[in-house]
Amino acid sequence: MIALFRCLAATVAVAALSFTTIVTTATPASASGEVVPFRADVSAGTIVVRTSERRLYLVLGEGSALMYPVGVGRAGRQWAGRSVIDGKYIKPAWAPPRDIAKPSTNFVHAGGAPNNPMGAAALTLAGGQYAIHGTNDPRSIGGFVSFGCIRMYNQDITDLYRRVSVGTPVMVTR
Repeated sequence: MIALFRCLAATVAVAALSFTTIVTTATPASASGEVVPFRADVSAGTIVVRTSERRLYLVLGEGSALMYPVGVGRAGRQWAGRSVIDGKYIKPAWAPPRDIAKPSTNFVHAGGAPNNPMGAAALTLAGGQYAIHGTNDPRSIGGFVSFGCIRMYNQDITDLYRRVSVGTPVMVTR
């Protein structure tokens, strides 16, 4: 009887460890950014997006930055330039911009809804309709996938959201 109990306990332990492994591999490794060497002629606190690398860097200064993987604009939707963060939103609502919406489409995705492509948070950029935001499709991170916005894992946009403020400079390069 004791042997049967030990066997059952071992089976439960192995199953629990297997489940834990599956869950942790589904979570992105960069859930708080990775500190990497970084050289650019920008001041600490600047966000730099390198679309060719599909990476976003939050410059820390002294030759380092936090690096996050991102999804960027698909062909014909990429852009480069400078902006600043002009708004910070948690679980923002979203409606498709006119240039991508179907004529019969007149709806808004509620904030926090599973079909809302903005994800957990958004940092809107001045001078246009673009944002740095989370996603409801984590498989899109690392690709050329958006209509010009910068997509991040929800864990990463939440981390970045806490680290920056309205007025933070943003530089997007190809």
